[in-house]
Amino acid sequence: MARALRMFAWLMGVACVAIGLFHVIGGNAAIPGESDAGATLDSLGRFFGAIFVGYGLVWLWAARQSPVPARVVRWLAAVFLLGGIGRIISLAVHGWPHPFQVTLTVIELAFPPIWFWLADADEHASAEQAQNLPRAEADTPSRPMDR
Repeated sequence: MARALRMFAWLMGVACVAIGLFHVIGGNAAIPGESDAGATLDSLGRFFGAIFVGYGLVWLWAARQSPVPARVVRWLAAVFLLGGIGRIISLAVHGWPHPFQVTLTVIELAFPPIWFWLADADEHASAEQAQNLPRAEADTPSRPMDR
């Protein structure tokens, strides 16, 4: 489970950074069916693309921690879920978007429960590993002793 969490966090980080950069560089052309949406939406899309890059970088930071911090994973999952809820509100107010956006909505609602479930897997694995060390090994300093 800990490995699944780390790999999932890493994949999410890379995907978010790539998608965010695509929006920063592509502007309106990065939004299916909206290449001619105008300067205001282009500006907004590029700004949110940069925010998504930052979101992805936090996922990558979390994936590199040992253990992967459960609290950070839960916050990132909550933010992603909020994005999915925002899409549901948009659907209720304005109707069905482009089919690709519907697919993204499903992903944004499906992934967070998995992350909430996996969030503390690495912390638990680290705690179990520490408990299973013989007492002498647990008390041994991690650096070589001076001779």
